[in-house]
Amino acid sequence: MTRIYNFVLLIQKRPSQPQGSPGLYFMKTILFIDGRNFITKIASILNPNNKKGKEVDFSIYNFIGLLNKVLAGINIDKRVFYIGRLTKHEKTKEKSVELIEKQRKLKNYLEEQGFEVIYAGRVRGHEESCPKGHKFLTFKEKGVDVKIAVDMITFAHNKGLKVAIIGSSDSDLQPAIEELKNEEVERIYLGFEDSPNKGLTFTTNRTILIRNSEVAEFIGKTLI
Repeated sequence: MTRIYNFVLLIQKRPSQPQGSPGLYFMKTILFIDGRNFITKIASILNPNNKKGKEVDFSIYNFIGLLNKVLAGINIDKRVFYIGRLTKHEKTKEKSVELIEKQRKLKNYLEEQGFEVIYAGRVRGHEESCPKGHKFLTFKEKGVDVKIAVDMITFAHNKGLKVAIIGSSDSDLQPAIEELKNEEVERIYLGFEDSPNKGLTFTTNRTILIRNSEVAEFIGKTLI
């Protein structure tokens, strides 16, 4: 993460770097959600044993209902959902097309719920082997944490960030969160009760943990 952090600071120090639109200078409360991290946590709660046929359809999951409940009393000015852009993989073209279509539906649904959706980095297929030597394809996301870190620090340096709510359990974000502290930005870690990140709890002012019962409450509900 040191490389990422130094890259973020370099961006801030470049005199030729644009400083953003005037709107950035209004102090805001912004919710930054690491989409894949967040979705994976919800999926593990709703389907703990990863049973076939129990896959969660996130294109109808009521994210805004869940977040309105767990963040009740906090006036949020901007909600940003970061997701890695999927690309076709030569060995699994049909599966890739299916996943890309699911991502498109998810993006549209999130925007209907009032989120700004930002594609960051890439999701790429990697061939791996199990202990018995059987090969299988996994998809890994790269670059989302860098984009979140850059955006948080950019808003903070431009005095456009008053409160940052970090919906991620990625420890790589800790140096960026420390930089927010130097900018006197309030930092709230939004995690899950079954697997809170101790590092993010330590580097933020406040921790809010989503209960398993709250996750289950908003499957396929009408938007509220």
